[in-house]
Amino acid sequence: MNADIRGLDLNLLKALDALLDERSVTRAAQRLALTQPAVSGMLTRLRECFGDPLFVRTQRGIVPTPRALALAAPLKQVLEGVEGLLQPAAFDPATAALTLNIVSTDYALQAVVVPLLAALRQAAPGMRVAVLPVQNRPLHAELERGDVDLALISPEHTPPDLHVRRLFDERYVCVMREGHPDAAAPLSLDRFCALDHVLVSYNGGSFCGVTDEALAVLGRQRRVTVSVTSFCVLPKILRDSDLIAVVPRRLALCHKELVMREAPLEIPGFTKTLAWHERTHHSPVHRWLRGLLTETCEEPG
Repeated sequence: MNADIRGLDLNLLKALDALLDERSVTRAAQRLALTQPAVSGMLTRLRECFGDPLFVRTQRGIVPTPRALALAAPLKQVLEGVEGLLQPAAFDPATAALTLNIVSTDYALQAVVVPLLAALRQAAPGMRVAVLPVQNRPLHAELERGDVDLALISPEHTPPDLHVRRLFDERYVCVMREGHPDAAAPLSLDRFCALDHVLVSYNGGSFCGVTDEALAVLGRQRRVTVSVTSFCVLPKILRDSDLIAVVPRRLALCHKELVMREAPLEIPGFTKTLAWHERTHHSPVHRWLRGLLTETCEEPG
């Protein structure tokens, strides 16, 4: 007679496994932390499902029928398989071979992703990283689908219903080339406004930014003569000219060949955050990655 699997559940299979191992209803009940009548009732259901007595009582307990013995090995495999489903897969960074997709601003690429890459080369050399631009993309949908794993963005640009972790608060400083006429001393506000500036405009074409808004509050203006769309080109522009720039401090620290000076006015900074979707929140791989990224964002010297 064929077994009727519609009446089976995981608890019945675990009971059958315990009965096969213990050859005693009493010991099986103790192993399963159940009462003896409860296990006897489960045995009755198992007999109905398999259409076989499964166990026969003797003076020394119960002995399995041939049908029960034939079930022993495949039953162990099924239970081990179910156990594997319930346990998270072990993650070893040293042997991991997967691709991490990160959405990042131009700034975060240099200030956050570059240090992360160095750490990954040491801890997870088999991992690949794809960095994607943050502009004009359906970020929430991509995180939900798994097209993107992590997003390095600011709180005001973070879609709702995402997990968010604050990485650090950033502030602005002035940078210029070594040998610049004003590199040797602190900048006064008058001198700051008189110098020619280069500005990064993510959308392109703008000659006004957060620094200009802070100056306007004081009734002052600066001279922005160059507008570019990327921080990456700034060091080259500054090294080859007497232009100065106002940049995030962590970015300035990435370029030791440039001279860093405090700005002569208060310029509002910003917060850099890490965002991810619920679908990867409990993943051992992604939890490790988020931890490593947080470590690499500790305050630089």
